[in-house]
Amino acid sequence: MSLSVLVVNAGSSSLKLRVLDSGGTLRASTDLPAPRGDSSSADALSEAIGTLGPVDAVGHRVVHGGTLYSRPVLVTPDVRRRLDSLVDLAPLHQPKSLGAFDAVTRVLPGIPAVACFDTAFHATIGDAAATLPLPQQWRARWALRRYGFHGLSHSYVSRRVRELSGASRVVTCHLGAGASLAAVADGVSIDTTMGFTPLDGLVMATRSGSLDPGLVLWLAEHAHTPPAELAATLESRSGLAGLTGTADMREVLSRAAGGDASAVLGRDVYLHRLRGSIASMTASLGGLDALVFTGGVGENSPEIRQRTADGLAYLGVGVDSDLNESARGADEHEITAVGSAVRTFVIAAREDKEIAGQVRSVLA
Repeated sequence: MSLSVLVVNAGSSSLKLRVLDSGGTLRASTDLPAPRGDSSSADALSEAIGTLGPVDAVGHRVVHGGTLYSRPVLVTPDVRRRLDSLVDLAPLHQPKSLGAFDAVTRVLPGIPAVACFDTAFHATIGDAAATLPLPQQWRARWALRRYGFHGLSHSYVSRRVRELSGASRVVTCHLGAGASLAAVADGVSIDTTMGFTPLDGLVMATRSGSLDPGLVLWLAEHAHTPPAELAATLESRSGLAGLTGTADMREVLSRAAGGDASAVLGRDVYLHRLRGSIASMTASLGGLDALVFTGGVGENSPEIRQRTADGLAYLGVGVDSDLNESARGADEHEITAVGSAVRTFVIAAREDKEIAGQVRSVLA
């Protein structure tokens, strides 16, 4: 379907606007501060959208679809009300998505808008992977389950690697400020590392990743840590930042190379969790045909890719050092070492392409 699509991606501090033509080519882009709801923000947004040229539809990245939405959906007034009901599932992320939706809709009131969900790709994981071992009454009352996130990224790169290699069993590694893995079988997500919230799973830039729940209970009971402080610490002061004092992987690796003990520890904790989690994804798949790195760290850190692969040699993973070091500046690279049983790729995260494609699918 021939449509020019405005893709809206609302983050914690920025609003990314991208216009893609019917062939998926990026035609225009701009980044703005996150809308504050005042007149100056509205004027800046209106002016920015005016510079991007005419669009036929808008696609919004929405973090959480809950159990209501397992595929992209045209946003009607009823859908918009239902999205409000999901704010409690993602209180740090969902309001930003919905605030951006409302702001853009005021500027483009007659343009159809489609919500594309980061949780939707993982709606296919089976009951064994999705179910939390909690009382049935709790799970039913509050829709407690593992949802998974970064689905737009995992969906895009897993499809591209199948097109490039024909691989059936794929582990996709979205490694950025937030980080998660997905086990993808024949294009379908069957397992992932994030769970009920985006705090679960891997060590991230400022997020802790998986923790013993008893530790959180201990901090609440014995250290008298208020819930708000626990939440802020696990979300914003943990992960690499908590281990090393910086959330920037480039700085961590630079300091580790110089022998800084906290940076070495932070790097090694990050890699330990990453390699172990990749292995767990292969158990869900029953093997591994391709490994994919994406996201800011996944695309830009040859050292993290090399050290990860070195620890997975027993699975048949191996990367060519020269190809790995030169994998820069293009959307897609294969970095597989000769003779390796598993093919390894670096593929740029293009949620904008994924969203634009989903918009066209819905409106078709």
